[in-house]
Amino acid sequence: MKIALINENSQAAKNELICTALKKAVEPMGHEVYNYGMCGAEDPNPLTYVQNGILAAVLLNAGAADYVITGCGTGAGAMLACNSFPKVLCGHIQSPLDAYLFSQVNDGNCVALPFAENFGWGGELKLQYIFEKLFCAPGGGGYPPERVEPEQRNKKILDKVKEVTHTDMVTILKNLDRDLVKGALSGEKFREYFFANCKCDKIAEAVREVLAS
Repeated sequence: MKIALINENSQAAKNELICTALKKAVEPMGHEVYNYGMCGAEDPNPLTYVQNGILAAVLLNAGAADYVITGCGTGAGAMLACNSFPKVLCGHIQSPLDAYLFSQVNDGNCVALPFAENFGWGGELKLQYIFEKLFCAPGGGGYPPERVEPEQRNKKILDKVKEVTHTDMVTILKNLDRDLVKGALSGEKFREYFFANCKCDKIAEAVREVLAS
């Protein structure tokens, strides 16, 4: 699985700490981590939590990432931004139990974490435990066992609802403020990581148009 990490400006200084905890948890499971930044507080390509949502949606819709780890001070803003887009199902995760239940019950493809609120001594260990529980089993397994069938049925219903309530990603990229989108896609590693892993030619073309503008 290709896992993308995205940080916004207020918590960019924690990027290395978050990335290290993520890699420590998931690389032994065989997953790959792609750090899309912000890579530190001095990163010249700042991201707002709204741009986190845009970048997450581009990566997931294009197949350039299978899962996105993001967040902000509270995690709420990043979660709301991510859920504004098609084919992104983002959970607000504050504990290892949240992570496990979101994976098993909701089977999403994105999580938003609070990187400032209640982030104190042992914060990096908490992150590692969250990431371990998030990816310790294939998503959608259900919990508790007697609720597996209705949970899986409801996830399929939600996916169908989002198909109706959201337009496609190419149309979104064309209609959003161009500077806002370009800023979201201007990170140091974006071109290298995205185009090497993108599986959708239409989205790749739309992204190239944005970057060339």
